[in-house]
Amino acid sequence: MTRPRRRSRTRHVSTYSFCRVALALPLALAATPALAQQQDEQLWLQVNTNVPVAPRVRLTLEQIARLGDRPDGLYQTEFGGILGYRVSPAVELGFGYRKVGAHNGNAAANEDRLRQQVVATFGPVATRFRVDERFHPRGDEIGFRIRPLVRYNHRLASKGWAVFASHESFYLPNGTVWGQRRGFERMRNIAGLTLPLGRTVSADIGYLNQYRFARGGARAQMDHALNVQLTVNAGSSPAFDD
Repeated sequence: MTRPRRRSRTRHVSTYSFCRVALALPLALAATPALAQQQDEQLWLQVNTNVPVAPRVRLTLEQIARLGDRPDGLYQTEFGGILGYRVSPAVELGFGYRKVGAHNGNAAANEDRLRQQVVATFGPVATRFRVDERFHPRGDEIGFRIRPLVRYNHRLASKGWAVFASHESFYLPNGTVWGQRRGFERMRNIAGLTLPLGRTVSADIGYLNQYRFARGGARAQMDHALNVQLTVNAGSSPAFDD
C-alpha cells in the first residue's frame, strides 16, 4: 500500500496558517483605533420637573448625576432650571442656568453656565439649538458652546410608549486660558425607550454613547452609559398640553 505523500500535509498546514494570518490582519487593523482611545462605562441620571407659571410659560427644574468607572463613582452633578416660552404650538424659546459640580476623579473645576435655546417640533422629529456660556473660576473669559440636537420619536401606542434616537454635536467657537479649546469637541448619541409611569410622569431609558475627539494632546475617549431620565409634569397648562 502506498503511503500518502507528506508534501500534501505540508501544503495543508501552510494554507491554514495563511488563512489565520489573513483573517487576523484586518481584525488587528480594525482594533488599532479602539486601542488609541480611552473607554469608560457610566451611569447618567436626570430628573426634569415641568412647572407651569403662566399661559405659554413654564419652568423646568433639572437635576443631573453622572457616575463612571474611571473617575471612581460620582464625578459630575448639575442643578438648574430653564424658563420656556411657547411662541407657537411647535416652537419654544428658553433661557436658563446650571451649576456644575466636579467630584472624585474629575479634575475639572466647578462652573456656572447660562443657556439659551430654541426647541422646534415637526411631527415625530424634535430639534433643539442650544448655546451655552461657561463661567469658570480659573479665568475671566467666557467659554461659548454650540449644541445642535435632533431627536426622532416613534410611538408604539397611544398612551406614551415610544422608541427614540437622538444625536447632539458640541462645537466650541472660542478658546480660553482656563482650558476650553476651539473646535468640534464631541458628539453624543442616544437610543432608547420612552415609557409612561403615570398620568404626569414618564421615563426615557436607553444607551448613551459619547465620543470626545482627541484634541490638544489628549487621547480620544468613548463613554458607554446607561441613561435614565425622569420627567415630571407638575400641574397642567393649556399652552403645553398635547
